[in-house]
Amino acid sequence: MKKAGIVAALLAILFAIPSLALAQVKGLYWTTSGFFGPFPITDLIPSVPKEKAREVTIPVSMWVIDHPKGLVVFDTGNNAAISDGGCKQHWAPGNCDGLKPSQKRDDVIDRQLQKIGFSADKVKVVITSHAHLDHIGNIKLFPKAIHAIQKKELYQAWWPEKFQRAGGVFVMGDFDGPARDFNYLELDGDYDLFGDGSVMILSTPGHTLGHQSVKVKLANGHTIVMSQDAIWMQENLDGYPAGLNYSVKDYTNSVNRLKMMRDLENADLFFAHDQDQYKAKGGRWYK
Repeated sequence: MKKAGIVAALLAILFAIPSLALAQVKGLYWTTSGFFGPFPITDLIPSVPKEKAREVTIPVSMWVIDHPKGLVVFDTGNNAAISDGGCKQHWAPGNCDGLKPSQKRDDVIDRQLQKIGFSADKVKVVITSHAHLDHIGNIKLFPKAIHAIQKKELYQAWWPEKFQRAGGVFVMGDFDGPARDFNYLELDGDYDLFGDGSVMILSTPGHTLGHQSVKVKLANGHTIVMSQDAIWMQENLDGYPAGLNYSVKDYTNSVNRLKMMRDLENADLFFAHDQDQYKAKGGRWYK
């Protein structure tokens, strides 16, 4: 009887292993909601010294996560209204001329999903890194989804701090009206999205009060960390902090946290707005 029990237990473990493998992320797709620029890098990172300064044309990163329990979008890019010359009707004065967006309608997240064989109405979860105009712009395209966002950041979107209002980086038209009644998963810190460790939402404040990044474990065991605006580009890792931060202290702590994850887990660390990294590794699937 004891031997029979041991055999049964071993068989149970063997049958469980494939299901655990299936629980991991099937694929991760990196795309962009068009580009910003060209402009001097010092417009974004004033601390970059003159000898290291350069012109940049930066991607507006978005991610699609294909998981057995549901399709996930991480950030929705610039609002569709920015496409094809419509910027000045949607953004605050000065932002179109300053950021120089080059977004076509086919760059918008719903068309990007169609390009890789999905549709917006099939998205189960939308994760928003933060409520700035180039990251939360198209949440209204996903009225049926669960929207995962730090509660502090959601409040920042609807009632931004006074010192952040003047720049027009929070665009009420992106998340007013019907978006007020969306199904929000209001987070307070890290969160295991599907309960299997494969999609971890990471609290990385600093750039904004409630900024969050995402760590993904692929089925092959490899780890990818998507920093979004916790780290804009390589220059930030080189010691030059981004120029727009809610808290430099929290920003620095978040950068260090993501660096340690990269090193300890032998992970790929992808930034939100690095033109060189996107040119080398963007516009493709990771499986």
